[in-house]
Amino acid sequence: MVDLIRDSPTMTVRTVRPGGRQFHITANPANVEHILKTNFENYPKGENSYANLHDLLGNGIFNIDGKSWKLQRKVASHEFTTQSLKNFMVGAVHDELRGRFIPVLQECCNTGRTVDLQDLLARFTFDTICKLGFGVDPACLDLCFPSVRFANAFDTATSITANRFITFASVWKTMRALNVGSEKKLRAAVADIDDFAMFVIQNRRKQVAGQSNRQTDNSSDADDAAHLDLLSRFMGLTAADQDRRDFDTQDPSCDQNEGPQLGYSDEFLRDIVISFILAGRDTSTSSLTWFFWNLEHHRQVEDAICKEVSEILKNRLVEDKDHNKHVPTSFFSFEELKKMHYLHAAVSESLRLYPPVPIEMKLAHSSDEWPDGTRIDPNSTIIYHPYAMGRMERIWGPDCMKFKPERWLKDGVFVQESPYKHAVFQAGPRMCLGRELALMQIKMVVAVLLQRFRFSSQKGFTPEYDLNLTLPMKNGFPVSVQSKVPM
Repeated sequence: MVDLIRDSPTMTVRTVRPGGRQFHITANPANVEHILKTNFENYPKGENSYANLHDLLGNGIFNIDGKSWKLQRKVASHEFTTQSLKNFMVGAVHDELRGRFIPVLQECCNTGRTVDLQDLLARFTFDTICKLGFGVDPACLDLCFPSVRFANAFDTATSITANRFITFASVWKTMRALNVGSEKKLRAAVADIDDFAMFVIQNRRKQVAGQSNRQTDNSSDADDAAHLDLLSRFMGLTAADQDRRDFDTQDPSCDQNEGPQLGYSDEFLRDIVISFILAGRDTSTSSLTWFFWNLEHHRQVEDAICKEVSEILKNRLVEDKDHNKHVPTSFFSFEELKKMHYLHAAVSESLRLYPPVPIEMKLAHSSDEWPDGTRIDPNSTIIYHPYAMGRMERIWGPDCMKFKPERWLKDGVFVQESPYKHAVFQAGPRMCLGRELALMQIKMVVAVLLQRFRFSSQKGFTPEYDLNLTLPMKNGFPVSVQSKVPM
């Protein structure tokens, strides 16, 4: 498909599937801006996408359109802009790196064994995103590499759900009705996800109710600090906080039985938190896996990142109160990560070539004409293609296939490209709410691990793409780990 788009004068391709359904696939930034911003209302996610994802995501923010989406977006956007959530995420990433990831990698150094780095990154991101989403720690990255039922259910559910997009709807819907094959496995996986989510939600409701009954000035700060995750934040919203004047008061997401002090229903909380966990885990895992693969083939980039990190450490001294002296530390604040311009450029370059979500699908509600002259009929399937966009010479120049972080820098300072040219985090009204947190996590992991370790893939290893909702490596990323001399 990339070659077809590249050969098209407009970087847009039209295909017709059996049954006469039209597909328009584009990598043209002007078209992408038209779809995601200019005529946003004409391009919802659509009924097919909703049906494919509904068993897993329900009515979560990534699977709905219209008024319900606006409500969830309004609630979530406020929470994602709070400094307390950013600080909570930084702490969760710090703890997981220090307590699990570094010890696991050090053990690999000591034993010399090969390890699947993609699997480690998936376990790491699942632990951190569950802490952020639910305030629980599944401990997937413990040294014993436990088999965690909730995590396994996610893997199964996402894989089978992705397969629905390339299967005739009549086929998978029949399998679901008969409860056979992959649809039987999906039903069981979603049941495991629901059991876990509802257990956490109902127990958190009891905790919130108990705290409100015995709340004192002394206990308030401790309670607030203990529950800074997304679930607690959404659950703690009162009817006044939600400010629903612009929405139907009979919105099914509002739990009429629980009363305004408890806000949203269990089902609403399940759907929105599961959506963020799913998006946060798989996209971050894919982004980090391909980033470390790129570094192995561009060691000069790794060296430049290490030099930048070393300068940050040299310029920052932390007081050691016990010894009354100053010592450098090896973890970083949100503000320090923002100063790592070369690292940000390298991450952006990796995302350009290996976007975690390689394609995005919409449905045309009404007829339209795109900036490149393409005429769109109602009910056409619309696909914009971030993976192809990163490989277009007309967008990125003749060196578009080269891994070149310097293309993102001007006088050593990172310069952000248009989100309609670099559409990794979507753009317009559906711009990814977790973009800043995701980049923080990626940069933190890279900056901390590259101080200590070097990763080398097995001789002859060639990565392959796997079919999923994101862009994982098929069969993992086997690497050996070498310890570095501390900087």
